[in-house]
Amino acid sequence: MPAEYQFPYDLRHLVYFLEVARHLHFRKAAESLNVAQPALSRQIAHLEEALGAKLFARTRRRVELTPAGRAFAARIEPVLRSLNAAGRELRSLAAGETGHVRVAFTGLAMATVLPDILREFNRRYPGIRLELNEMPTSAQLAALQVGELGCGFFHPNTNGAGAPAPGIRTHMLLRERNGILLPAGHALGKKKLLRLRDLAAVPFVLFPRANNPGFYDRIIAACSQAGVTPKIVEEVWPRANGIGLVRAGIGVTFITPSEAGPLQKDVVFHALIGHAPESRLVLGWKQPPAPDPALAAFLDVAMGRWEKVASGE
Repeated sequence: MPAEYQFPYDLRHLVYFLEVARHLHFRKAAESLNVAQPALSRQIAHLEEALGAKLFARTRRRVELTPAGRAFAARIEPVLRSLNAAGRELRSLAAGETGHVRVAFTGLAMATVLPDILREFNRRYPGIRLELNEMPTSAQLAALQVGELGCGFFHPNTNGAGAPAPGIRTHMLLRERNGILLPAGHALGKKKLLRLRDLAAVPFVLFPRANNPGFYDRIIAACSQAGVTPKIVEEVWPRANGIGLVRAGIGVTFITPSEAGPLQKDVVFHALIGHAPESRLVLGWKQPPAPDPALAAFLDVAMGRWEKVASGE
């Protein structure tokens, strides 16, 4: 055993010492500890010998802590309290009642499923701290692979089937057709029916393909099926920046009805007839060798809560 972990006394000696220090009476301390008084006295003497210092000044009438005893009590009491608390904390961790989960999300998640999931999770597990970070899909997958995230809300691969990366499990939360977000007053906003081919000459604001290849490719595929090559003038991230450029009149962008719902100022949402890219949102996590109870609790709420919302419960 390393020298720093070798002590000439054990935990029992510390407990006995603190109980005598609390009562300042050997008989009362012995009764509290359910040990014989002579045995308690021997253990205290052994501790004093091991420490090389007298801890108690004893007379026939009273017992007092020496300066060394007071200093030792001040050091030892927090240690024993910490050890006592450690058991409760570990039991809470094992039960999934406390802990820490790192969660990443995209703008689509925060605009749709995530607020309701967070509300339900915080209600059921107030002792678990969530660390939330907005990340594009590619960054989430990289972080999941190296264990920097507990789970993420992101867009799956192009066809939505299979794992997006080795060892990553996913659960589909949302599939929704995209419409078009236009600047307020845009001429196309007055059309009753809008198709992708009507946007052939309109500048688009998108995002870098490297951030979300699956959704980007679905956009290009939908445009190709409609006979349109999108005129991309800006690629920005996160989503809020793209919406800001639409407000500024720089171009238009794809967006789901769920995302567009809260947007009212300086922009207009228009549904698309015919070909339109589909947004897909999954909850993804890396299957660990030993499940983290806090993460398991979050996954359970996230999947169960959104299934209830989706079914109208």
